[in-house]
Amino acid sequence: MRIKREPIHIVWFKRDLRLEDHEPLHLALQQNEPVLCVFVFEKLLLDNEHYSQRHWDFLKESIRDLNTQLEAYNTKVLAANSDIISTCNLISNDYQIKSVYSHQETGIQVTFDRDKSFKRYCKNNLITWHESIQNGVLRGLVNRESWFDNWNKIMAEPLINFSADSADFLSLNAIYELENQFQTTDLNTSKEKPFQQGGSTLGWKYLKSFLNTRHKDYMFHISKPEKSRKSCSRLSPYIAWGNLSVRQVYQTSKTTQTPSSHKKQLAAFRSRLRWQAHFIQKFEMEHIMEKVSINKGYHKLKKSISDQYQSAWREGNTGFPLVDASMRCLNETGYINFRMRAMLVSFFTHILWQPWQDASKHLSQQFLDFEPGIHYPQLQMQAGETGINNLRIYNPIKNSLEHDPDGVFIKHWVPELRELDLPFVHEPYLMTTLDQQFNDFELGVNYPFPIVDLKPQRKRASDVLWNMKKNATVRSESIRILKKHTLDNRSLLLKNKD
Repeated sequence: MRIKREPIHIVWFKRDLRLEDHEPLHLALQQNEPVLCVFVFEKLLLDNEHYSQRHWDFLKESIRDLNTQLEAYNTKVLAANSDIISTCNLISNDYQIKSVYSHQETGIQVTFDRDKSFKRYCKNNLITWHESIQNGVLRGLVNRESWFDNWNKIMAEPLINFSADSADFLSLNAIYELENQFQTTDLNTSKEKPFQQGGSTLGWKYLKSFLNTRHKDYMFHISKPEKSRKSCSRLSPYIAWGNLSVRQVYQTSKTTQTPSSHKKQLAAFRSRLRWQAHFIQKFEMEHIMEKVSINKGYHKLKKSISDQYQSAWREGNTGFPLVDASMRCLNETGYINFRMRAMLVSFFTHILWQPWQDASKHLSQQFLDFEPGIHYPQLQMQAGETGINNLRIYNPIKNSLEHDPDGVFIKHWVPELRELDLPFVHEPYLMTTLDQQFNDFELGVNYPFPIVDLKPQRKRASDVLWNMKKNATVRSESIRILKKHTLDNRSLLLKNKD
């Protein structure tokens, strides 16, 4: 005779590792049966070339932070090293899974395919799967006509407070027994590099310090590679991995008391939260962006792949100081500001004339805040392959002089240039043989010569891409893209874009 299994509800955490303003958790806690919180370190993502150890460490820290908060409720997150279907099968040996609650995930294609498989699994096993939207991004939209109004409405809805009792959850002892069936994940990390650490507790600290003091120079320093490290919010990894919801950040920034002279800074910050959601929604509606250009007219653009160029770019040894400083900083810390990200992509795709797809893997592995919905649209926009955006070919020397005039950022991340006179910090290749002797410095030995000649490379990219804008397929695709992604307040978004 089969023993009757105790019914439970599962909250499947993905990129939403928080307790507050978490609709799936809130809905699960309204049921009469115990709730089990689950996170699955999935092989399909662990093996994916767009992720790296820094991401898994951030997630582990986030789960440890969740477990600390859940201690008061005599429960914790079951962290399995498996896949969601196998995890549910093992749990079903001991419990009847009545329902699963989660957020819709706007991730890469493999996660969408996984969700389709899990939907079939739930149907076949009489499990109800409740999915909530995350951060105002809607799956299955046909057009964007009312998207902006809907997003504003979602951001204005009351925050969902976490409220629970120990009896609402599956107990620690029960979870320990369950873990005997699993290959669980060791949540300890051994990071040696200065990455931001995960968890909503730290996320709130970053938010409060930004709103209390750091925001006052937000717009003035947002493009500065060194100053932006403090004046920008630094919330992007906490939003990307769901330690904070966008609605929490948006509403908290609106209610913050700040001098009138600083209000514009926070308004600009909120506009970028809207812009972020806009790009994620675009990716959700145009999933081909993960592999090929959204504008089919650019599929015919062919570029010769250079392993030498790509290796120098990845390692920060191109001979262009601001490019190299930005890449080395990103590799070491997981963060650089938006303008430097754009410049790195522009340099790779325009100056080195390499396909944006070849930049995708390295950048996503390095960005601690890797968000697919931002990553792929931005790669294509900066590469000039959308047909609807202005072509921007960043001049690394001009940006160096404008945004790091004293060479502070360059000297920090390219220490071999520290002792040179300031003009040579920006352009070391201008040193004569005598200059090199006086400085005990040899180009090609202490620091590489420029890997390419900047001026003709910029001209080639400009000529080719501007000419392609006249192509009939590019033009018709541009009209299609604009029609599909037009916003009621598109002009406002464009105005507020960095």
